[in-house]
Amino acid sequence: MAHDPNSSTAPKPSNFLRGIVERDLEAGTWAGRHFGGSPGDGAHHAQGPLDPARIRTRFPPEPNGYLHVGHAKSICLNFGLARDYGGVCHLRFDDTNPEKEEQEYVDAIKEAVQWLGFDWISDVGGTPTSHLYYASHYFDFMYRAAEALVTAGLAYVDEQTADEMRARRGDFNTPGTDSPWRARTPEQNLARLRQMRDGLLPDGAAVLRAKIDMGSPNINLRDPTLYRIKRATHHNTGDRWCIYPMYTYAHPIEDALENITHSICTLEFEDQRPFYDWLLESLADLSLLARPLPKQYEFGRLNLSYVITSKRKLRELVAEGIVDGWDDPRMPTLFGMRRRGYTPASIRAMADGSGASKTNIWLDYAVLDGCLRHDLEGQAPRAMAVLDPVELCLTNWAEIYGSDAHVEPCQAPAHPQQPELGMRQFGLARRLWIERDDFAEVPPKGFFRLYPPQAKPDGSTTPGSKVRLKYGLVVECTGFEKDAEGHLLRVLASVVPDTRSGTPGADAVKVKGTITWVGMADGLPATVRLFDRLFTEPNPDAGGRDYREVLNPRSREVVQGWLEPSLKMAQREQRYQFERHGYFVADRLDHAAGQPVFNRITTLKDSWAA
Repeated sequence: MAHDPNSSTAPKPSNFLRGIVERDLEAGTWAGRHFGGSPGDGAHHAQGPLDPARIRTRFPPEPNGYLHVGHAKSICLNFGLARDYGGVCHLRFDDTNPEKEEQEYVDAIKEAVQWLGFDWISDVGGTPTSHLYYASHYFDFMYRAAEALVTAGLAYVDEQTADEMRARRGDFNTPGTDSPWRARTPEQNLARLRQMRDGLLPDGAAVLRAKIDMGSPNINLRDPTLYRIKRATHHNTGDRWCIYPMYTYAHPIEDALENITHSICTLEFEDQRPFYDWLLESLADLSLLARPLPKQYEFGRLNLSYVITSKRKLRELVAEGIVDGWDDPRMPTLFGMRRRGYTPASIRAMADGSGASKTNIWLDYAVLDGCLRHDLEGQAPRAMAVLDPVELCLTNWAEIYGSDAHVEPCQAPAHPQQPELGMRQFGLARRLWIERDDFAEVPPKGFFRLYPPQAKPDGSTTPGSKVRLKYGLVVECTGFEKDAEGHLLRVLASVVPDTRSGTPGADAVKVKGTITWVGMADGLPATVRLFDRLFTEPNPDAGGRDYREVLNPRSREVVQGWLEPSLKMAQREQRYQFERHGYFVADRLDHAAGQPVFNRITTLKDSWAA
């Protein structure tokens, strides 16, 4: 099986974040912080014993879409650090933008995190405790904090238009200029903020801004917006609020109220860290928060080749019908990857193996497939399947077995390295299905599968090829039949007597080729979806092109195949190795007894290596 970082015996990877955590624990940085119970909506009201040996991390998705493979890195990192250092990780929904957030996404995120192998329930001292939080639970405190900042002269209500604010903000080469509303007194700003809260101003008429430094070289410190007016129904608070906090204002407060010790996020938030610290220090100075305060640390994002992870573009793929929903097996969402058949262990192994550094990294998609193969090689039961079927007729069957209706029982191990899984049973008979490309009318050089007798220049013929039917007999190709349009109808062959696999005569005839097959009598008809990468280029967005230009036209092909009868009892989400073809999974939605539907997860080897 693949190295699984969730295993208690798995080696722990070394990275700079682990070094920070270990130094903090050794120094007792968080001694004096309460770590039990649940945070209140005010200052640190969490109840419980002091415990300097515990850390708290958090995974804070915005519920405006489905989690994707990039989120898996953050999930594994935050939950993994908490697990490895005896702490807890919070699942927190940063639900500060009601226009884009829905309960559907909340539910999907919770399910995806648990499927990946993590939970927000800790069992400290034998008492299960939930660490599931919402930014919206802190809206009351956030508003009180905003009033405190206004009263202290650290925030003001700005009534410029968006264009005016943009023009006065400056750029990397030009400092910003003060808003004409910046000089208002705290009393004036407080009255105006309350008018915003009470719905007396229209959307877009005003915002609350921090009063920091419009000349700062860090644009994020040029009086960032804290609150905006937005009349929208919130999935959690309904219509109670008509002003909502900005993410950059809400997030640090949430971390502090939840006693987060290490606020770990991706590199794009690095320039926001000075505001993160300014806000928490300001609120601590106002006695609204207690020290020590959380610290933010940034790591490089995980980017996967042949994938896009922009929520906007993923939403476009769904809305435009390019894919069949957020859980389409070609989507890089965790729901899509689950339906495709990727295992949680393989995704965790990929995330763990990519490490944590201060630079963004690109990982080839082949790494993920390699983790999957490594995980499934030791556990996925085997089965034979024919995906592009053509009939093979054994013309001397009655001569050998006394009747054309005879069925010769065959068996094979469910897994070659796991005898405890038992044997699978199937029947070899006169008429079989084989892969169409296992036959060639005129064989190319090096072709060791079925081909008929070949004419020689002198007018003589060479015999047809001999191959072994896997787990069965050796047969010799004698001919073929076509229809009126020239399409191959069936391949003809004769059984070579006394060559049954597992018998003394099995090695009497040497063959260079072995082919898989499925009996017509007991084969299972199935819909098989052959999924591949959604894009033909490693970086679909390269050069500013429209990612739609490099969509892979063969990312999804549907075939009607035949499966060996051992798969009749296959359950949804059960994975198999189809011999010669790759790894497949019974679709978690469409598969049913009597109507099997299988998805190809990946091939046995990297078909994109060239």
